[in-house]
Amino acid sequence: MNLSGKTYLITGSGVRLGRVMALAIAEAGGNVVLHYNSSRKPTEKLKIEIENMGQKAYLMQADLADPESAKNLVLEISNVTELNGLINSAAIFENISLESTVITDWQKHLQVNLTAPFLLSQAFASLLGPDEKGRIVNILDWRALRPGSDHFPYTISKAGLVALTHSLAVSLAPNITVNGLAFGAILPPSDGGVTDNILDGVPAGRWADLAEVGEALLFLLGGPAYITGEIVHLDGGRHLI
Repeated sequence: MNLSGKTYLITGSGVRLGRVMALAIAEAGGNVVLHYNSSRKPTEKLKIEIENMGQKAYLMQADLADPESAKNLVLEISNVTELNGLINSAAIFENISLESTVITDWQKHLQVNLTAPFLLSQAFASLLGPDEKGRIVNILDWRALRPGSDHFPYTISKAGLVALTHSLAVSLAPNITVNGLAFGAILPPSDGGVTDNILDGVPAGRWADLAEVGEALLFLLGGPAYITGEIVHLDGGRHLI
């Protein structure tokens, strides 16, 4: 996919899969707005790496746990560059059971994983003119469509993001496509969870190649504009088991 001349905001883009997706966009010729909250140093390094590839990269800090900060992020970006797309990637991922979930756990997961994508999507859509096209990709998890008892507040927040994806796809049509990319075994869990048996329920029998993350994202950003409201599972079939 050729994304030349287009600019995309990726939340939480300095580390892990956010970094992978930012590099994929740059390799396809696109420019990237790199958002971070506390990971400034790795995000600065990523900015240099993307600029060395010949693409533009912009640094933006915002605490997505603060609704006002999340709401203003897109507006601040519009003073610097024009946005063509939004990837809602930043998330809190904590292994908390139903029994041990307290209201602060619940609220922070919902704010960062669900409310912030809503506010950012709303702000992005408001910036586009009546004839301008845009793309939104929400980063999900196979758990979102097969909720279980583990990672309770995280899973519920991602399930809500699935519903938001579907509703936005209808609300923002026809000019903005809204799709979800649901990951499975891509990287070891950020919370240090055990990975010994993680492939037991994966029909593909392997971890994903990081290049496949970029390929899936680029398909949703540069592929057919007739695809909207879809959840693409990059999980080796894990959601089927």
